[in-house]
Amino acid sequence: MALTLLRHTTPDVAPGICYGRTDLDVVDTFAEEAARVVASLPRVDRIFSSPLMRCASLAGFVGEHTGLSPIRDERLIEMDFGRWEMQPWGDLPRHELDAWANDFLDARPHGGESVAELTARTRAAISDLNTPDTHTLIVTHAGVIKAAFAALGGDHHYRSTVSYGGHVTLLEHRPRSAPS
Repeated sequence: MALTLLRHTTPDVAPGICYGRTDLDVVDTFAEEAARVVASLPRVDRIFSSPLMRCASLAGFVGEHTGLSPIRDERLIEMDFGRWEMQPWGDLPRHELDAWANDFLDARPHGGESVAELTARTRAAISDLNTPDTHTLIVTHAGVIKAAFAALGGDHHYRSTVSYGGHVTLLEHRPRSAPS
């Protein structure tokens, strides 16, 4: 049927901070945000989630409202920004940011994960988790959603944005109509 990618709700972190694999909690307004998310989602058959708190909390909330048990999958975790984690973007060394911009897919000036590595693991996860005849919900991060766009050849990919609690549905499988 389909694959829906849902970004976590607002994390408890100051604006302008580089965070990826850091396991952040959610803000105090989580219940209100999560209720709006649940109301906006299509019916799903399965839920997979990044194990990070900001995703697992939302997946658990959705699961409570759908009667489904979320399954955590490490491949759905956000990109590892290495030594940039929890640093203000404005304080990052300019030469490292330039190196990343000049080789966006393969550079790792932060010592963490490259965008190419993120895309490869995202592609593998989608390949495994997307199955015909089911609508799968994946609760994950902006980087994974962008990588999914890129892995699937979409025209949005890394320049796309999905707001906190926002979702996109990809890979809709429609049954072929019977010949007349």
